[in-house]
Amino acid sequence: MDDIVRQAMAKWPHVPHCYGWLGLDARGQWYLRDDRAQALGAFASGAPGVRGALLRHEKLIDFIQRNYEADAAGQWFFQNGPQRVYVELEAAPWVWRVQGDGAVVSHTGQPARVREVLTDEAGRVFLAADLGLGLVHTQDMAQVADAVEQGRWTPTPVRAAELPARFGYVPSPQARHAA
Repeated sequence: MDDIVRQAMAKWPHVPHCYGWLGLDARGQWYLRDDRAQALGAFASGAPGVRGALLRHEKLIDFIQRNYEADAAGQWFFQNGPQRVYVELEAAPWVWRVQGDGAVVSHTGQPARVREVLTDEAGRVFLAADLGLGLVHTQDMAQVADAVEQGRWTPTPVRAAELPARFGYVPSPQARHAA
């Protein structure tokens, strides 16, 4: 976490949390969800317009990614100065990029060590790693196939609905907060 963020948290400790305004899609892209986007439905629903506006400002994206973490309840957030902005997840807290040499890197640029390879009923590949659970980016499926064929990875079937409880994350902090 950035020092400036820690200083803001100390200076203003009672800023209310923010829910529903930020989303992470299955390709590791960040979305800003205004009132209109939120009114259209849940971020992960796939309904037209629910994602909101794709963030493109590189410095803002870098700031979000440096200050992205989970609370004790498994809700992922971006610490924006004194305000905690909870993240709506389309698939998982991490999106993995698999490099040509088999190395795995998160959507935030952090290297990860794979512990388990999982495939769900839709054929998506999830990796349980030292950082947590994440979905493999669709563009990296050839590298996954190579790792499986070479015997470096052995996928285990799993139901996608079981992943949040098994790996301790909350896909929609907004829905949990509203309940």
